[in-house]
Amino acid sequence: MAMELGFQAVGITKPVINKRDQQQFQQWLDKGFHGNLDYMARNQALRTNPELLHPGACRIISVRMDYLPGNTETIKILSDKEKAYISRYALGRDYHKLIRKRLTQLGKKIEETYGDHGYRAFVDSAPVMERPLAQQAGLGWMGKHSLIINRQAGSFFFLGELFTNIPLPIDEPYQKNHCGRCQSCIDRCPTAAIVEPYKIDARRCISYLTIEYSGAIPVELRTMMGNRVFGCDDCQLACPWNRFARPTREADFTPRHQLDSTDLADLFLWSEEEFLERTAGSPIRRAGFECWLRNLAVGLGNAPTSDKILSALKARLDFPSDLVREHIQWALEQHGISQPILC
Repeated sequence: MAMELGFQAVGITKPVINKRDQQQFQQWLDKGFHGNLDYMARNQALRTNPELLHPGACRIISVRMDYLPGNTETIKILSDKEKAYISRYALGRDYHKLIRKRLTQLGKKIEETYGDHGYRAFVDSAPVMERPLAQQAGLGWMGKHSLIINRQAGSFFFLGELFTNIPLPIDEPYQKNHCGRCQSCIDRCPTAAIVEPYKIDARRCISYLTIEYSGAIPVELRTMMGNRVFGCDDCQLACPWNRFARPTREADFTPRHQLDSTDLADLFLWSEEEFLERTAGSPIRRAGFECWLRNLAVGLGNAPTSDKILSALKARLDFPSDLVREHIQWALEQHGISQPILC
């Protein structure tokens, strides 16, 4: 049933989080590695006891859906500093609604076989520890970059969960860890955010800084960000297992508005109306226009000096946001130009 709905793998587990995963998560919180993601510290009873999220739940169906665009050549724009690099997962339509809809369809298909069973779909929409559950369901192992890796598919995939009240047969947990002594993801991280194997300091992570964080990006991290303006894939790109990553079969995940190959300067000059229009239904909308410009300003500061780059930056010097103007000023200084910030 799941495969017919576009999922590439499915596994079933009990709604239980083992003590080791609970302890590691708490240690991560205690070290402040979650940054300003306050929601991660809330609802711990629900996070560690997933059966409380859906009355009567006795099984969790964990699913995988691949998202890597078919044209992987576009990854090479990481080395083209005039282009904007956007995480591969965000180039197409937002996955939340798509996967939740498919999970709901899966729940209805199960009803056709087993009758009314009571179910609820989750896709980053509740305090669900999806990666431990995916490992328990046999979908893969936790890599040193903290993402689930599958031997046949790498890690470029989304996860989703369907809670059900039917006592379906459970799958064997994935017990092995195939990372071995490899630490390519740790070595490749531009900002050294993987502070130790399996531990990410979100406060240094480019994905956190460009998507979740709404303040000024720490000055000491800006040059390390390069042209990454929404998310970062470096840890995945470095992983040897991703040579097995499969192109997505979902048309909705293919790049939109040429976001896989657009100049930083062109994106920076979008009006807010253009931003809202071209990111409709996209994960990029989550950052908001102000932070989108902030991120692009950092990218422009790291780009080679050119008339086009300088012209774009100067065109936004009077933007009505202290946050954006401060990053523009920094970017201009990177190109050897000092100008007062307009207040």
